[in-house]
Amino acid sequence: MTTSNKHPGAPWRNFYGRVKGKTLRPAQETYLDEDLAALSPGAVDWEVNPERVPLDLKARFGDRPVWLEVGFGGGEHLVHQAAQNPDVAIIGCEPFINGVAMLLGKIRAAGVTNLAVYPGDARNLFDVLPRGSVAKAFLLYPDPWPKKKHHRRRFVTPEHLDPLAQVLAPGAEFRVATDIPDYVRQTLVEVPKAGFDWLAERPGDWRAPWGDWLSTRYEQKAQREGRVPHYLTFRRR
Repeated sequence: MTTSNKHPGAPWRNFYGRVKGKTLRPAQETYLDEDLAALSPGAVDWEVNPERVPLDLKARFGDRPVWLEVGFGGGEHLVHQAAQNPDVAIIGCEPFINGVAMLLGKIRAAGVTNLAVYPGDARNLFDVLPRGSVAKAFLLYPDPWPKKKHHRRRFVTPEHLDPLAQVLAPGAEFRVATDIPDYVRQTLVEVPKAGFDWLAERPGDWRAPWGDWLSTRYEQKAQREGRVPHYLTFRRR
């Protein structure tokens, strides 16, 4: 699927991927209707912020450090991190509305209050996040786009990595998890070009999960199918 921003002043941005899947359950529709607006990080979309005024993160989150998860899937890792780090504010970005609805149900169940949710293209969020405002970012099991002709659609390309690097503070950690060997290769080529250092010193540094890791349903599926997870940690220069 290909979409773009609709505002006349917005740049043309192709978005490839699903924005909706199976019919939502009534409870999920309720979550979207009742909870999503209150969890917004602020004015992100071009229609409501055509001047691309930076988000006021202090007004939204106070003095808490801000973390970001791009493409949170079903939201289990995002909620886990929010529960384990109540003094941190975490923004989750996910265009797939079914995943957003799943996350909202998990937020209700867990009772966490330090999350914000943007249900759209991460590039729109990068436009309005203040430079150097994010202390940690996660990219966990992103869409692999396995065909070679589709590799330019992957997140680990300059179109996404350059603006991500701008919103990350110097010294910020960027975690990438994937079970696709060629995605590992492309990540190790492209992420350093965008201003990051790979922190691995020994094989265990990319074979073992992080100490605060919560295995996601995508990872569990990969392991059942015999694929090997890789855990890559980078630091913003």
